[in-house]
Amino acid sequence: MRLNTRVAVLCMGLFLGHPAAAADLPQRWVSAGGALSEWVSALGGEAKLVGVDTTSQHPEALKALPSIGYQRSLSAEGILSLRPDILIGTEEMGPPPVLAQVKAAKVQVELFSAQPDLPTLEKNVTHLGRLLGAERQATQLLQGYQQQLETQKVRVMQAQAKQKAPGVLLLLGHAGGKPLIAGQDTAADWLLQQAGGHNLATHSGYKPFSVESLAGLDPEVLVFADRALTGEAAKAALFKENPILNASRAARAGRVLELDPTLLVGGLGPRLPAALQTLSDAFYPAKSGQ
Repeated sequence: MRLNTRVAVLCMGLFLGHPAAAADLPQRWVSAGGALSEWVSALGGEAKLVGVDTTSQHPEALKALPSIGYQRSLSAEGILSLRPDILIGTEEMGPPPVLAQVKAAKVQVELFSAQPDLPTLEKNVTHLGRLLGAERQATQLLQGYQQQLETQKVRVMQAQAKQKAPGVLLLLGHAGGKPLIAGQDTAADWLLQQAGGHNLATHSGYKPFSVESLAGLDPEVLVFADRALTGEAAKAALFKENPILNASRAARAGRVLELDPTLLVGGLGPRLPAALQTLSDAFYPAKSGQ
């Protein structure tokens, strides 16, 4: 009887202790980084978000939350006014003195890597799952993500058996002016490769666009992401501000594609597999008669 009593007490302690452990997790979240905010939502933590940065545009409900500004130029006052338990962001979040002020105010600050690769994504989502108390959901999301990428890989292999990978450039700009060309080791480069495109830019990071670079590379497909405009207005502004683009093979063939710029912020996000399929369809159009 004594042993049974001890077991009963132990079980009751574990039962009562579980909610306490959940209560110890951060409840008021502020996120600076579009992909991270999307993962928090995907893991069931959207209700815990009390503020986001300007790159956090998805899901649509996040636009209604208080904004803390752009991830690279945050203010401690704006963040602390939301009384957060935790601030999350990538190594792009800053400036450093602001993060130091936030930490000094006893707010937990968690930095995640924006490195565009699957091992980094696995670490990020797994860590977010722990912080949210959603480890099982994190595992399930990662498994589903991997399955989507495997399906995408097969799709690209089948397409490349019939068609050559197109040479692509991805331009990131603001209202068409002074775009940057996405090079290696960027989320944009990862996206182009996974979609089956050949990124013609060989530099690392993002490099200012120039007439010389376009003339030398002459892409078959041009992908652009504008942080201020969308649709035809974005495309018109890009070609108005950079008329040299009209001479490219991409423009002459009408192979100019728009990409949501928030897909490129904060590491690999949950919407990327769907974006890959859209790009692949444009990179490898079905030929008439097939």
